[in-house]
Amino acid sequence: MLRKILIIGAGKSTSYLLDYFLEKSITEKLHITIADLNPDQIADKFKNHSNFNIEKLDSSNINKRQQLIKNSDIVVSMLPAFLHITIAKDCIEFDKHLVTASYVSEEIKKLDVEAKQKGLIFMNEIGLDPGIDHMSALQIINNIKEKGGQVILFESFTGGLVAPESDTNLWNYKFTWNPRNVVIAGQGGTAKFIQEGTYKYIPYHKLFRRTEFIDIEGYGKFEVYANRDSLKYREAYGLTDVLTLYRGTIRRVGFSKAWNMFVQLGLTNDSYTIENSEGMSYREFINLFLPYSPTNTVELKLRHYLKIDQDDIMWEKLKELNLFDAAKKITLKNATPAQILQYILEDSWTLASTDKDMIVMYHKFGYEIKGVRKQINSHMVVTGKNRSYTAMAKTVGLPVAIATLLILNKKITTPGVQIPLQKEVYTPILSELKNYGIIFKEKEMPYLGYNPDDMISL
Repeated sequence: MLRKILIIGAGKSTSYLLDYFLEKSITEKLHITIADLNPDQIADKFKNHSNFNIEKLDSSNINKRQQLIKNSDIVVSMLPAFLHITIAKDCIEFDKHLVTASYVSEEIKKLDVEAKQKGLIFMNEIGLDPGIDHMSALQIINNIKEKGGQVILFESFTGGLVAPESDTNLWNYKFTWNPRNVVIAGQGGTAKFIQEGTYKYIPYHKLFRRTEFIDIEGYGKFEVYANRDSLKYREAYGLTDVLTLYRGTIRRVGFSKAWNMFVQLGLTNDSYTIENSEGMSYREFINLFLPYSPTNTVELKLRHYLKIDQDDIMWEKLKELNLFDAAKKITLKNATPAQILQYILEDSWTLASTDKDMIVMYHKFGYEIKGVRKQINSHMVVTGKNRSYTAMAKTVGLPVAIATLLILNKKITTPGVQIPLQKEVYTPILSELKNYGIIFKEKEMPYLGYNPDDMISL
C-alpha cells in the first residue's frame, strides 16, 4: 500500500526535495501529491510519473486544502512561514504529521499538547539554518559531553553566498534565497550574545561594523555579523553554563562595510511607505535621503554624506548598482525604502541561469576535559549546480525530505511540536546527508579561546 505524502508549495527550495522523493518513490512505496498555486511550473518528470499527482492549490481554499490534507499520511509545508499555522491546525484536526523548514512560531508551539495527545510529530526547523546547524552542532556537543567534557565556547555561522566561479560583482554577493530577508537582516532588535562570560549587545546601526573574521580551509577568509539573538538556543543545546556563545551570518570580507552605507542612509527601513514611489527613478530614490543643495549633484551629496572619496572601492560598489541612473524606474506602488532597495538590488544580484551558489557553515567548539582545554573546528561547504538546483535548495530541501521519510518509516517516533535536537532525528539525517555530499570536516586542536583580534569595530 502506498504511503501518501502531501507537499504544499513547490517554490525555489523544493528542487532537491522533490527529486529525493522521486528517487525513493518506488522502493519506499510513496505517492506524492504536489499542491501549488502555479502547477504549470512543476517539471514534467513529476507530472508524468505514476507515483506523483499535481494539484493547483490556493492555500486559502479551505475545502480543497483540507481535502488534500485529509487524504495524506504526512504533510510537508514549504509555504511562507506565516501560513504554516493554518496547515498545522488542519493537521491536528485530521491527525496528520507535519514537517516544515521554518522557525517554530509561538502559535504552532501552542499545538504541542494536542499533537502529543494524538501521537503526531510536528517537525520544524529541519532545513539549513535552522536545521543542519542544530543537528551538526548537537552531534559534536553531545559527543563532548558523553566523554565527560564541558563545552565552554560555541560559535556557529552560516552564509548563503555566490560560488567563486560565479562571483562577478564588486560586492562578492548575489541573492541565493529570499532577498527580503537579506535587506531587513538584523532589524527589530539588538543583537545579543555572550563572550567570555560577559553579555554583549550590538544595536542595529552598528551591526555591520562589528564583524568577526573566520578562515575556511580551501576557501579563504570570510566575515561574520552577529545574529539578532545568539542565546535563543542556549537551553535547548544544553549550554546554560557556556562562557562564549555567538551565532552569526557569513559574508565575503568587505560586504558588511559596504552594506552599512545602506543602513546609514536609511534605505533598509521598512517602517513607512513612500507614496509616490511608482515611476520614481533610482536616482530620485537615492536623492530622497540626501540633504538639499541647489548646486551639488546627487553623487557629490552622497559622497559627502557617507564621507567616501571618489577613488574609494565603496563608491565603485554603489555605482555598480546603477543607483544614480535616471532612466531606470521603480514599478512598486507605495513601497517602503527596504522594498525599493530590494527591487534595485534584484536588478543586479539575481542569479543567472548558469550561476552557482555556495553554502558555508562553520562551528567552533571550545571544551574542557580532565583539566585540559581543547577545540574542534567544523565546517561544511556545498556548491550548487545552477539557478534551479542551488546549494540552498539542496541544504534546505534534503533534510526536510529525509525527516519526512524517517517519520513515515517510524524511525522518528517522539510526538509533539519539536525541532531536530534528539539523536533519533539528527543521527540518521546527518548520515543520509553525507550520501548527497553534505559533509562536515572536523579538526581538533589545542584550545585557542576567543580572539578579540578577529573582531573589527569602527
